[in-house]
Amino acid sequence: MDARSDLDTYREIASSLGIKILYVIDTHVHADHVSGGRALAQWLGADYCLHDSAPAAFEFRRIKDGEELDLGNVGIRVLHTPGHTPDSVCLAVVDRTRADEAWFVLTGDALLVGDAGRPDLSPERDADAIYDSLHRRLAPLADDVEVFPAHFSGSVCGRALSGKPSSTLGFERKHNAAFVPRSPDEFRRFIMDSLPPKPPDFERIVATNLGRQIA
Repeated sequence: MDARSDLDTYREIASSLGIKILYVIDTHVHADHVSGGRALAQWLGADYCLHDSAPAAFEFRRIKDGEELDLGNVGIRVLHTPGHTPDSVCLAVVDRTRADEAWFVLTGDALLVGDAGRPDLSPERDADAIYDSLHRRLAPLADDVEVFPAHFSGSVCGRALSGKPSSTLGFERKHNAAFVPRSPDEFRRFIMDSLPPKPPDFERIVATNLGRQIA
């Protein structure tokens, strides 16, 4: 998920564990770095996956809300969670040998430890979509579901990010100002307040990740 550019790392880890990488998934089209996802998938012969709505200029596996990717005893359930970007997804991971409910969720930039992904890196600036994604798609998951986002402190994709790279939905529900219950209007004002500067050259980075050129 959200592969970095140092591709050798993934092959070395897979080799050491004796596993084959079948899917490389970007949870959204990134604006802060050039993704290594497509190159990694091509290198490994894996499927490169983005949400069906991603306007990429190349062929990719289009994953959709509610779809489940089969990895034997493990299932990856796709949750479409737009807002940070229109194509954002979270990936709920299920260990079928233990239960049919989510064990942990890979939240990309939708829900971060201490914050939510900023809404101003796509043309929609869609704070309402972030609210729906957080409070109608992720909030129904159980408190003990672990949360693994794409970023922690140091990233410009949020404002109050923790240095801890993981959390639980229950802890975030209590202590994350973006995830505590509030009205849509209150949330809209909150999420648009005090946004950090946009990543340098972010439009070129997005175009690169979409396989497009900009003037």
